[in-house]
Amino acid sequence: MNQPHSLKGKTGVVTGLANADSIAFGCARALHRAGADLILGYGHPKGEPHVRPLAEQLGDAPLLLCDVRDDAQTAALFGAAAERWGKLDFLIHSVAFAPRDDLHGRVVDSSREGFLLAMDISCHSFMRMAKLAEPLMQDGGCLITMSYHGAEKVIDNYGIMGPVKAALESSVRYMAAELGPEGIRVHAISPGPVATRAASGIRDFDQLLAEAGERSPTRRLVSIDDIGETAAFLVSDAARSITGVTTYVDGGLHIRG
Repeated sequence: MNQPHSLKGKTGVVTGLANADSIAFGCARALHRAGADLILGYGHPKGEPHVRPLAEQLGDAPLLLCDVRDDAQTAALFGAAAERWGKLDFLIHSVAFAPRDDLHGRVVDSSREGFLLAMDISCHSFMRMAKLAEPLMQDGGCLITMSYHGAEKVIDNYGIMGPVKAALESSVRYMAAELGPEGIRVHAISPGPVATRAASGIRDFDQLLAEAGERSPTRRLVSIDDIGETAAFLVSDAARSITGVTTYVDGGLHIRG
């Protein structure tokens, strides 16, 4: 039997790879370091030059275009896992989006189209991927998505992503209950503010970063590697009895209210 924190022999899909600063890359790097074999998904053709060198750093992991709005591309990602390994041990879902106007405006002013798009990409895509992963997880597995404290508390300028992430966290609990009998565990990781390209769309994000560093009990910002190491632990056998929870990786910032 492998050591509890070793991922040697485990196979997984990591989605949402964008660049070297993305949370998905932090997760992929930690999982690769622990011995896992990976397939990587990225969301837009223009991102390929930025993510190809990252895949080379991760054991030349296969790299597939996966716009989560495209069912064929999403199915192809899991089809590649079936062809390569015949099984799947974990999925990292690090995908979120909201139109800028809806993100920057009041929740009550959000457009129907913008809200539905944000919900589809940021929340329902996790459910769709879970359905595709399920038949490959015959020996159990682990599904992980990324949330934020704005799901639980009102965070200035987080807008409609707050309700969307709240729905995502609720989905984690329901999916954990439904898939638990199959040995499939489901998690949300809630990182503190991280300077990623996606987060830069939040208004006054630099101020949010500064305040996080000052107010967190650890007095520092978290890194994508902190998040990745947490993901690797949750995937590992050491976390085999943990499911359905939101794990904060924010230096304790969430206890400040």
